[in-house]
Amino acid sequence: MSAVTPVPRLTRRRDCLVAGVAGGLADHLGWPVAGVRVGFVVTALFGGAGLLLYAWLWAFTQWDGTDDAARIARRAPVAWILVSVEAAVLLWGIAAVLDAGSDQVDRAAPAVFTAIGFAVAAGAWATLIDRPDPDRGPRHEQAVRAVAAALLVVLGLVAAAVPGAGFAGAMLAVLCAVGVGLVFAPSLIAVWRDLTDERVRRIRDEQRSEIAAHLHDSVLQTLALIQNRAGASSEAGRLARAQERELRSWLYDGDAPADSDLATDLRDYAAALELDYPVRIEVVVVGASVERASGELAAAAREAMLNAARHAGGEVSVYLEGSERGVDVFVRDRGPGFDAARVPGDRLGVRESILGRMRRAGGSATVTSGAGEGTEVHLRSETEGARAR
Repeated sequence: MSAVTPVPRLTRRRDCLVAGVAGGLADHLGWPVAGVRVGFVVTALFGGAGLLLYAWLWAFTQWDGTDDAARIARRAPVAWILVSVEAAVLLWGIAAVLDAGSDQVDRAAPAVFTAIGFAVAAGAWATLIDRPDPDRGPRHEQAVRAVAAALLVVLGLVAAAVPGAGFAGAMLAVLCAVGVGLVFAPSLIAVWRDLTDERVRRIRDEQRSEIAAHLHDSVLQTLALIQNRAGASSEAGRLARAQERELRSWLYDGDAPADSDLATDLRDYAAALELDYPVRIEVVVVGASVERASGELAAAAREAMLNAARHAGGEVSVYLEGSERGVDVFVRDRGPGFDAARVPGDRLGVRESILGRMRRAGGSATVTSGAGEGTEVHLRSETEGARAR
């Protein structure tokens, strides 16, 4: 007995031509996409049934995938297609105005209404659909609205300039002017939406500040007291430091995710080490650095921090200094220290993971240690300009 192939869930494709409806329905039914599109076109000829079905699926069908922030790529330039149709209707309207004569210029009214409809649709699509797309954006929106409005202005001027058109020509010109206003109306919706988002963010920041003030006076001070009473190496102290760091991150970092830079990576790694080892790690950052967390310097610094937490414990200091010439990282512990010459040859942690890694990356690393004096690891990575000099 053959296994039944599960039917894919009905969703819309993010990589689509217009709205992803035809592609998503084709995936759901197992049909070719071209056949589904032809089906929509054919059924649209029967009282607009295909258009209604397409609009219903567009409104009530979700995008595929689980990441709502994932990019939606539309291949069809819908806004410019609508502007092109508007231009074709514009030629029809101008021809109707010129052929009707001054006494029957109102015959061009259907062309004017049709041109206004396509112009407003183009402006709305460019503002509400294309503007969030990074491949199009605000400049694309402004260009579409400008061209659509200019075409309506041309049609209105022609209608008003027909000799003897009188009231009918003036009314057609007024309709075109109203159409120009409607083309720019969706931009007001976008402005209102931005203002609403800004108001929500401001309210959220005010609430966060109130919560932060309350927690700072109560919970954070309690956690700090637990750390001081319990000591750096105790389980209660390590848990209190971890909870304090998480709480401070939630209160003061806001909603924006932290950049994956070296300083952020070392802070996160220090927090993870404090949960696994009886150690307290303080990370101090001075200056600006463009070093990323995926580089060799970050890997060597993490290895040095791990060695300090594993073999020394207690208090560990990490000092990161960035400048135009390069980045320096100092990792210092207050442990018993060690003699690098007496480290067995099969122990490659310091020799390869720190010294060798920095040498291969074009940087430098030094390890200073003495009996009872702790250990300091200095990592140095220069910028390309400093290396050239």
